[in-house]
Amino acid sequence: MSTAASQPRIGRTTDESAEEWPPRPIPAAGSPNVVLIVLDDVGFAHYGCFGSSISTPSIDRLAEEGLRYANFHTTAVCSPTRASLLTGRNCHAVGFGHVTERIAGYPGYSMRLPDSAATVAEILRGAGYSTRAVGKWHLTPSYETGPQGPYDRWPLGRGFERYYGFLGGSTDQFAPELCRDNSPTRPPRTAQEGYHLSADLVDEAIEQVAGLRSIGPDKPFFLYLAFGAGHAPHQAPPEWIERYRGVFDDGWDEERRKVLARQIELGIMPPGTRLGLDNPGVEPWASLSEDERRLYARMMEVYAAFISYTDAQIGRLLDFLDTAGVADDTIVMLLSDNGASGEGGPEGSVDEGIYLNDGAQLAEVGLRHIDDLGGPRLYNHYPWGWAQAGNTPFRWYKQFTHAGGITNGLLVRYPREVPAGEVRHQYHHVIDVTPTLLDLAGVPAPETVRGVTQQPMHGVSMRYSFADAAAESARHTQHYEMWGNRGLWHDGWMAVCRLQPDAAGAFPPAPMTVPFDELPWELYDHRSDPTECDDLAEREPARLRAMVDQWWAAAGKYDVLPVDTRPRARRWPTRPPRPDGADPHRTAFLGAGGPYERGAAPQIAGRSFAIVADVEVGDEPAAGVLYAVGGRHGGYCWYLDGEGLHLEAAVSSVQTETASMPLILAAGRHRLELRVVVDQDRHARVRFLVDGEDLGDTGLDAVMKRVPIGCGRTFVGSAPGGTVASAFAPPYPFTGTIERLVVTPYVDSDGRPLDEELAAEMREQ
Repeated sequence: MSTAASQPRIGRTTDESAEEWPPRPIPAAGSPNVVLIVLDDVGFAHYGCFGSSISTPSIDRLAEEGLRYANFHTTAVCSPTRASLLTGRNCHAVGFGHVTERIAGYPGYSMRLPDSAATVAEILRGAGYSTRAVGKWHLTPSYETGPQGPYDRWPLGRGFERYYGFLGGSTDQFAPELCRDNSPTRPPRTAQEGYHLSADLVDEAIEQVAGLRSIGPDKPFFLYLAFGAGHAPHQAPPEWIERYRGVFDDGWDEERRKVLARQIELGIMPPGTRLGLDNPGVEPWASLSEDERRLYARMMEVYAAFISYTDAQIGRLLDFLDTAGVADDTIVMLLSDNGASGEGGPEGSVDEGIYLNDGAQLAEVGLRHIDDLGGPRLYNHYPWGWAQAGNTPFRWYKQFTHAGGITNGLLVRYPREVPAGEVRHQYHHVIDVTPTLLDLAGVPAPETVRGVTQQPMHGVSMRYSFADAAAESARHTQHYEMWGNRGLWHDGWMAVCRLQPDAAGAFPPAPMTVPFDELPWELYDHRSDPTECDDLAEREPARLRAMVDQWWAAAGKYDVLPVDTRPRARRWPTRPPRPDGADPHRTAFLGAGGPYERGAAPQIAGRSFAIVADVEVGDEPAAGVLYAVGGRHGGYCWYLDGEGLHLEAAVSSVQTETASMPLILAAGRHRLELRVVVDQDRHARVRFLVDGEDLGDTGLDAVMKRVPIGCGRTFVGSAPGGTVASAFAPPYPFTGTIERLVVTPYVDSDGRPLDEELAAEMREQ
């Protein structure tokens, strides 16, 4: 990179003067374009070129024209992987020990990318690149996603010149919560008009790159394209789902066997590789009832269609690069952020909200809604038996530091330098991507960015392995930690420890069953046992002790500590505490407004709370939304309909309840109050008050412990984004005026009442 500047000469006239232009970064001649594609919850065995039964011709094309890395690893969960991917640093060292919704007052869990860890977009932009981000972000602290900002950790604040996508962890593929640059926006079409997010994101990516190539054809670009696929909800156009009818009828056990045979044939896994042991809780396919097999096969058909449809959109982007004449000059990398997800539980789920709120995900519910799977009504997820198959040949899933949670295929295409159709087996980690891109672009990692001294890159460039399949791995050690699960890889050996060794599935909510210092560590020799079949802990105690000590040293160095051993219910603060000690979720809205992103709105799910609305109504009967949180996949809606005052709550799209009281408001000013007391079993008593008069109370069972991460935004005075309520059509604006609406939670994130007197009073009433 160089800068262009001339010496100024100022005379009395332009004839006697020389112009000076501000210096600007000029990329080196021949600097490559970069397209970085990230999929979500897509397992090691979910690409055709990695042995899958899912058709992925576009991804397979990248394999045919480039390299497949079969020993590549991520962090086991989305936000940490993305933080490491874009910065080249270990996730805890940049504040991302987990997802943005789970903050803590420790350096490794702040969910705030520090200025000392510039993203690859910031570095390339400083080197003269145009930078664009399209799709999932999930790197902004959730409490900073509202209109109050700050915006310095939104994409435009971290090096991207334009952004279009969704800020959270997941979203409805037919009705996503979108932002353009720093403002919320709506999809250009509806599901009924043929909309799907995967296609929309590629439309945007093509439009952005086309504009860049038209106006600045000599300026290289960096495109970061992050899909929602295949995170829940698993949604796809119906005609794509029908293509897979019957494909998975033989079940997950047979799928694992077929996939491993293909992986060995393709050179992805070595001859003699054994299937990892079955995960606890995964029932043999043959033991399932006919109805269960029918349901679970359909759930996998939906997921496969989701991936194939997204693959087709990737194909459109690759075709555009060909048409634009830039394919040979463009590095394309494609990866997933973690292993396949077991969050659907043993029987799958019609709605992820059920899982997040610890509800029973039952096959009988899925069977009632089997014809809606994959469509806009549900937020469905397949059973963990299919996640096990998607991580073939490894064990465990997303969130675990065993091989199934952290092993992902990486594809690299760069015709100038990368050989076609080969496989690489060097051990690499997601922190190695940014150093590789900078190496290929000829841009050194800067010592300072915007005056801030930078952390050293923790990753290494993979470029050495492009031309030499036999080259020794440049990475010798990598530590892991996710949700208390720990691991350390060192020169072919893997030591790994699960926080809850007796738990069967992903995201266990229960307290620890074994004292922390007594948790067993396992030891595997990945050189001969990559699928972790033979635990050598008892045979190699000295090696294991040394590796555990090595893990603790890395944990201290890279801000992994403290290891979080709390039950899940106590892990979800979404805002830091206020200096005055007040509940950070108490919010006073000054009139109607929104949308407010779910992380920026008050957190009332699973908590006792009160809402007070000061309103003024005219002569017509007061009706409309007072306060709306979320949408059809989970949330709350408090509204009037001209005859009564109502609170409707939804844990999911298939579990909704309403508490109501008759009410007709006279013209004038009124104070409306809603009080909800939640007991330890998550049942609620709902009380309505008007101008201080108690209208009575009623019960409510559908109380969420947490707002589902894809449930929707918050609005005051209307619900233009949709709502849980079925009694009216959105946006249903309030017919009067909302002068002030105050939301006050009455218990903290540990379930302890903050206002004992009020809570006791409400319980007694």
